[in-house]
Amino acid sequence: MTEGLRKRNYAAGAAAGPLKGVRVLDLSRLVAGNTLTQMLGDYGADVIKVEPPEGDTLRAWRVGGVETNWRIFARNKKSLAVDFRKAPVRELLLKLVPSCAVFVESFRPGTLEKMGLAPDVLLAANPKLVIARVSGWGQSGPYSHRPGFGTLVEGMSGFASMNGFEDREPVLPPMYLADTIAGLTGVGAVMMALREVEVNGGKGQVIDLPLLDPLFNALGPQAANHRLTDTVKERTGSRSTNAAPRNVYRTRDDGWVCLSASTQGMTERLFRAIGRADLIDDPRYRTNADRVQHAEELDAIIGAFVGARTLDETVTFFDKAEVTIGPVYDVRQILRDPHFIEREILADYPDEEMDQFPMHPVIPRLSTTPGSIRTPAPKLGQHNQAILAEIGVSDADYATLKAQGVVIEAGSPKPAKRAS
Repeated sequence: MTEGLRKRNYAAGAAAGPLKGVRVLDLSRLVAGNTLTQMLGDYGADVIKVEPPEGDTLRAWRVGGVETNWRIFARNKKSLAVDFRKAPVRELLLKLVPSCAVFVESFRPGTLEKMGLAPDVLLAANPKLVIARVSGWGQSGPYSHRPGFGTLVEGMSGFASMNGFEDREPVLPPMYLADTIAGLTGVGAVMMALREVEVNGGKGQVIDLPLLDPLFNALGPQAANHRLTDTVKERTGSRSTNAAPRNVYRTRDDGWVCLSASTQGMTERLFRAIGRADLIDDPRYRTNADRVQHAEELDAIIGAFVGARTLDETVTFFDKAEVTIGPVYDVRQILRDPHFIEREILADYPDEEMDQFPMHPVIPRLSTTPGSIRTPAPKLGQHNQAILAEIGVSDADYATLKAQGVVIEAGSPKPAKRAS
């Protein structure tokens, strides 16, 4: 599919990883919950993805007719598709809970309670259960009832107000920033709660995991800075208000490089490399504080040096000088870069619709108990019968549930919408 990209098969016989034996019941939708459970699945957890009749929303996010998001976020998962409006569903899920260590949901706060699956009900069925509740704003507070899409959180957290250029509008991230940070934070939270159960002999508990808190936490000391200076961080483009030089610079062939000389030693090395050792003792650039105050003039000096060279020439020159500079890549360049190829930061996996599908590997990389990509994303309801058989649903009972529209399989007629 892509020159240099290595082709891998799904590691069906690979060691499952350190989370082997941990079963996860995942009722979440969209990116945050799916990021959390994808990572648990990558390290061996048995993830049962419980989907509504139309499937997880990620199935509808198609590029070129392909469910690209679903293929990545749903790898190593099983699909159990049910109509949550049908009465038997609650009992089926409660029968699965005792075999699970983790329960993940991302409904609007209060919805789980209306379904008859409140945390106290789940913990009564399994006192050691770890329950991760993903939402936009948290399970409490004046905004808890609001829909919590990442876009809104990226705006209200303070991120967008800091992102972009001073003379332009605030800029939202072009990727799932709030969701991804929340999902990764959720992995750590789940593992801490599991340790309390498995090592300390403690009980299960509820993890309140809004998108807002982890993203605000990632922004660092903005509130403290404001209180100390009575100022608000302004948009500065790619410049930093903490260290200089730090920016992106255009090359002669219209490429871009990013540079960050955030230590005194690196800045002095940079000045010597570009033949401007005189800047080391220049009072405008002598200390980091001086350089931050004169960042525009400093950027002009560096920009002129870079602008006289091509992208390859610039990167090669500074690499030899051991100066922290690198190319600004788009995905086409990433797919050709030898470091990405050698480390298999992407690899091609078999795919029914597009021959090979590129995915990132299991990260982080554990030396002794690594995870693996063992199975592709499932079809809707692919594992219904096998999962329900574990809780005593016979073939005949399953056929009845299917006829009643309680369980859904790919290709099944969609149930009529309930009148409002």
